[in-house]
This record gives sequence, structure tokens and C-alpha cells, in this order.
Amino acid sequence: MGRIIAVANQKGGVGKTTTAVNLAASLAAAERRVLAVDADPQGNLTSGLGRKTAESRPSLYEALIDEVPLESLLVSTDLEHLTLVPSDRNLTGAEVELVPLMAREFRLRQALAPVAGAYDYVIIDCPPSLGLLTVNALAAADSVLIPLQCEYYALEGVSELTATLERVRQALNPGLEIEGVLLTMVDERTNLTQQVIGEVRTHFQEQVFETQVPRSVRLAEAPSFGKPAILYDIRSKGAEAYLQLARELLSQGQMALFAP
Repeated sequence: MGRIIAVANQKGGVGKTTTAVNLAASLAAAERRVLAVDADPQGNLTSGLGRKTAESRPSLYEALIDEVPLESLLVSTDLEHLTLVPSDRNLTGAEVELVPLMAREFRLRQALAPVAGAYDYVIIDCPPSLGLLTVNALAAADSVLIPLQCEYYALEGVSELTATLERVRQALNPGLEIEGVLLTMVDERTNLTQQVIGEVRTHFQEQVFETQVPRSVRLAEAPSFGKPAILYDIRSKGAEAYLQLARELLSQGQMALFAP
């Protein structure tokens, strides 16, 4: 079965969806079979891959609430090895509608089970909150990737996220790991950025990726064209950073295969 990675941070504006879009695309460019799952009602992962939400098209909502097979929801993308499970605004209601359902925290895990084996990686883009959609993603995932923006309040709220991860481990998913912490919107010219990088690396130590994602105009522009950075401008610093992140992730996976 493919490795399932939830991209999560309850703060908005930290580069979460940007990371999900571009990491999925970069892994697909490395000819890994990737399934990108848009679990955010805003649907930015869906639009960022050039597949705007359509009223007539079923989305993750139908899989979670109506138990529609996930296989019937799959949408192709502009990258041969990348497939999408789209989101739409109906998913907003899922937070409430999941509450009375049996095994409500495991609906996404159950939906993914029949299809995850067909992929090397499943990347789940979570909402910027710690509600039932995010809990479903964490219950389904092997690991969580945490994007952190290089700003003054970077570590604010991370303690809440790590506490949630521990509760999920204890109650729902004992094998959940931290895949890594990714520093985003990095501007190494500023003293503040250097200070934040130091604090994050001191706090998380070896769990911080070596790759850092710089501030990049081209990276910010790409979603408005419905493209990941590698298709919008592969020479941009943002595209290069996410290609490097994919290489780092793949090398970690190879090391894990040969670990005693």
C-alpha cells in the first residue's frame, strides 16, 4: 500500500495547499504514482491542479457521507502519474454530518482502503482547522507533514497540533508519525527568518526537512493558472524547492526500506 501523508497545520496561510499541490506534482514528475486527496472544503488543491469544482461532479463529500466508492471519484490531471480526488463546497457540511455517523473518524480511511494500494503516495490536503475532516485525514495517514511559515508566530499553535497528533495516536492511529516539518516562505536575507529557522530546528531537531521553500512570485502565481509550479515555471526557485523536497522524501523512504 502507498504511503499516506496528511499535510496539516491548523493555521491558514502557511503554504499547506501549496505544499500539497507541488509535492504531489513533484513526486509524480519522478514517476511515482500519486493520489492527491482534497479534504479542504475550499477546494484549493482541486483548482491548483487545474480541475475547478463542478456542481455535477461528485467529490470527496460523497465518499465520506454517502460511501460512494472513491474509485468512481478519481479525476486525471495534467501529469501522467498524478490523480486527484476533488473537493467542493458540499464538504463544508461534512463536519456536521459526520458527527452522528458510526466510526465517523475512520470514514476517509475506509474510503481509501480499496484504492491506496494502486499508488506509491497518497497526499491529503487538510483544512486549516483541527475538526473532523482533519481528524479523518490523521486517522487514515501513515504520517503528517507540517508546513511552517517563517514568521514571528511560526510556532504558535504548533503545541495544539502536536497535542492533537498525540490524541490521535492514542485513540485512533497508533502508527501515526511526523513525516517532517517544512519551512515555507523563507527569506534568508532577514534576521527574523534566521531566528525563526533556528527556533524551529531547535524545537523539532531532526524532524525538520533540509529543504526550505523560499518566497517566490512564480510559486504564488501558479495556482491562478491552475498549474503546479513545475508546469508553470520549472526553473523558478519554488519549483526547484519542491522537486528537492520530493527527492528528500524519496531518499528517506529508501533509507527506511533498508533500516534494520
